[in-house]
Amino acid sequence: MALKTHGTMAVDWEQRIDMDRLRKERLARVKALLAKSEIGALLCFDMNNVRYITATHIGTWAQDKISRFTLLPQNDEPILWDFGSAAKHHQLNCPWLGERSRPGISLLRGAMSPEMGRAEDVAKKIKIELEMRGLHKEPVGIDVVEPPILFALQREGINVVDGQQLMSDARVIKTQDEISLLNTSAMMVDAAYHDLYCAMKPGMRENEAVGLVNKILYDLGSEYVEGVNAISGERCNPHPHVFSDRVLRPGDPVYYDILHSFMGYRTCYYRCFSIGYASHALIDAYSRCRDYLDAAISLIRPGRTTGEIASVWPKAQEFGFPNEEAAFALQFGHGIGLAIWEKPVISRLVSLEHSYEIKPGMVFALETFWPSTDGWSAARIEEEIVVTETGHEVITRFPAEKLLVAGAHYFTVDGPLPTTREHDPAPSERIVEMVEASARTEQVVSR
Repeated sequence: MALKTHGTMAVDWEQRIDMDRLRKERLARVKALLAKSEIGALLCFDMNNVRYITATHIGTWAQDKISRFTLLPQNDEPILWDFGSAAKHHQLNCPWLGERSRPGISLLRGAMSPEMGRAEDVAKKIKIELEMRGLHKEPVGIDVVEPPILFALQREGINVVDGQQLMSDARVIKTQDEISLLNTSAMMVDAAYHDLYCAMKPGMRENEAVGLVNKILYDLGSEYVEGVNAISGERCNPHPHVFSDRVLRPGDPVYYDILHSFMGYRTCYYRCFSIGYASHALIDAYSRCRDYLDAAISLIRPGRTTGEIASVWPKAQEFGFPNEEAAFALQFGHGIGLAIWEKPVISRLVSLEHSYEIKPGMVFALETFWPSTDGWSAARIEEEIVVTETGHEVITRFPAEKLLVAGAHYFTVDGPLPTTREHDPAPSERIVEMVEASARTEQVVSR
């Protein structure tokens, strides 16, 4: 077990996560790829890419606003345009940016109407910086952009090209500090699952479970709980990917996906349980789900490919779907970092024909699903894996080797009720005899 688990604070008496090294190594990776490309500069609006390049953050409320943007020119340092007073804050508290942190307001996803001229203002800011460096005739790679800003850039004569792939390639291999942050983020979910397991019982609602997980994670120092999928009972099949107010009942399957970030670094971490007791159908589904997951994990080492991993998973038609697109993300792998889904994507939909080599420093999640033969329950499990120089290390540690049963145990005069049984058990010999005797009596009366 090579990866260390630290506390969440910085201390003077132990070498922990080195934030200065984190900032420098992330930016160096982007600069190196940019230098090898035909792109003159990168213009990023995606808040995860902005954070990766500039090491700045203004709160997850801004995640979907596309309001912040940074320009990274060839052979130069990044310039950040941020939301109002945040720019002044960075000047005072982010010495690695200094005067290159500037105020700049875009369209706020259309909240600013076209006649206000914000798109043109953004385009002019970018053109000025490009002209100062002699890059105004070079292609500018963009990750995501609002159409009016794209059109304004083009009217300024800027040749806009795809910069998203370059950023994705920069982020696919994690630095040692990124891996430490991902490990810490997973540790926090380990704790959330422990408390959730202890709390689950008949009568608890899915949304109550979501609230409990949020509290635990924020108490531990989570920066952002992006989502908690809580799926129970007949909602398990097909997977709806959203929680509800459904009440847990005895014998219910329930699975969760906990997605949060610590210092920006995410988790995608499924676990599956049964409430009170589990049916043989659910146990069988869980076992098969686990087997597919373990088969995939066993293949993870440098030099293997995403296609090899996807090939051990069942075809969509084997578990009730017409094609791989319809079953997408049920047997699935994806990189995790500053975003939930990063490279490499592992799926029969794309990986068999477009495969990626597994390399040290990749961190990804593998998640599998299997429906039960009862037609309504299902199992879902996920593990997060770091690719090491010689193999891999699993960083999601809450037990999942076998199906866990949560909730209070029930006792009869003969002792505890078994945790494996059917919802509708087969009648005992005594009951069969009673029914047969009743039938005979009815036949005599009818004569």
